[in-house]
Amino acid sequence: MGVGTTYGYTSDQLLIEEQILVLPSLDISDALEIGEIAKSLSLKRNLPVAIEVRLDDWITYHVSLPGSKPENDWWISRKARVVNLKHHSTLYERVRSEERFEDWFAENNLSEENYAIHGGGIPLITKNNKFVGTLLISGLPQVEDHLLGVEVLTEFLARKGELL
Repeated sequence: MGVGTTYGYTSDQLLIEEQILVLPSLDISDALEIGEIAKSLSLKRNLPVAIEVRLDDWITYHVSLPGSKPENDWWISRKARVVNLKHHSTLYERVRSEERFEDWFAENNLSEENYAIHGGGIPLITKNNKFVGTLLISGLPQVEDHLLGVEVLTEFLARKGELL
């Protein structure tokens, strides 16, 4: 773990990132637009990813691009459980656990079989500080999954006229 897999991110940096990527609102049309942005960026770059957008637990968008594998859906489900439980990104949960030298799974009494603290799960939070869903990406190294998600939300916010 450590710097090798998380590129030296700190939990403070990731928390600030979450606070910046706040959405004005989120409905099914927005969820679909977020999914389409992720799909478009990924196709242009030939990225072998699966992408999912959820409103709470409802899967409103899912696509598996060329090169992705069925196991990406398993990763997405595990990442989604972490974000739904903690309302933070999966990368934040991993880095925070590493900083505290804690076993996230033991601390939360959860199994690695059902939960994944690997980058690529990003909470969708609205301006009223309400957790409303999750953007999930799987198929790249974990920080790259996370960075693609951040890029997608940044593009979505730009299209909505939100300044970061």
